[in-house]
Amino acid sequence: MYVCILCYSIHAFYRLGEVIKRNKLWTYVKNTFKIVITATAIYWVSQKISFTELKIALQECNPLYLVLALLSYALSQLIASSRLNSFLKVIGLDISERYNLRLYQVGLLYNFFLPGGIGGDGYKIYFLKKNYAVQGRKVLTAVFFDRLSGLWALSVITGCLIMFMPRLAIPHTVTISVLVVGTATYLYFLQLFFKEFLSKFVVTHIKALAVQSFQTLSAIAILYALGFTGKFSPYLLIFLVSSLVAIVPSILGGAGLRESLMAFGATYFQLDPHLAVLISLLFYIISLLVASSGIYYIIRPQRLGTNKLPSVEEVENVLEKEE
Repeated sequence: MYVCILCYSIHAFYRLGEVIKRNKLWTYVKNTFKIVITATAIYWVSQKISFTELKIALQECNPLYLVLALLSYALSQLIASSRLNSFLKVIGLDISERYNLRLYQVGLLYNFFLPGGIGGDGYKIYFLKKNYAVQGRKVLTAVFFDRLSGLWALSVITGCLIMFMPRLAIPHTVTISVLVVGTATYLYFLQLFFKEFLSKFVVTHIKALAVQSFQTLSAIAILYALGFTGKFSPYLLIFLVSSLVAIVPSILGGAGLRESLMAFGATYFQLDPHLAVLISLLFYIISLLVASSGIYYIIRPQRLGTNKLPSVEEVENVLEKEE
């Protein structure tokens, strides 16, 4: 754990050298801030749990349910890739699901290991601009609404889960009203400023619900793998809330941040913090394994229509031209 912090600290200093050369102080400040937040979160979690108990729990996991959790998460990413492609079609990009999936896999990998100013989205924009006549800003808009649809789906599923938790004492009418008003506001915003995205609203948001549903099923499979037999809903609620971290690009794919939120939520709801953190850790490992599929395209960039993957500087230069 602390070795990871050290490695990314070294990476930050390397990035500092690049930033100084290009006078991009904001990029350096932003990356340093992300590293500090991640390191603080990991340290806070390490003070709240026993690593010995975590090790014992991991050794006693049911591998079958872990495989089911992995498959469920992988399926969610397949659907997420298709959802993004639906948004790309709105802006006039007609690319195959296969090629889009390849770009999506590379994007997942880079979101873990290139948490700077561009991440995986920057590389997707680069390749789409290189192979198709499209403005980077339009792709950015499509990516933005792709994430926004995920946030909407996350809110809907969280709201439904809240209605199954009487201990929160939140009337169903309040929860339903918030979801209805939020959705109506969202639709009005699209109608007012981005009318073209309304044409794919139903398709993209059904896919968004499917993505979040399969990730929730992955968390349920992890609970079964850990031999948990109590009420799932409180753990699923804090899991969904902590999933907000995944929407924002961060250092190490959100490592430490999700676990700290899970530990805090477990303390608030008087749950087992070790179980909560273990759910998050296993989910993180699963997501990292799925993201690692993008390594194939680093080894075989020809599958992306190029002989060599672009450097960070090349991608940043392309993005800067759009500003």
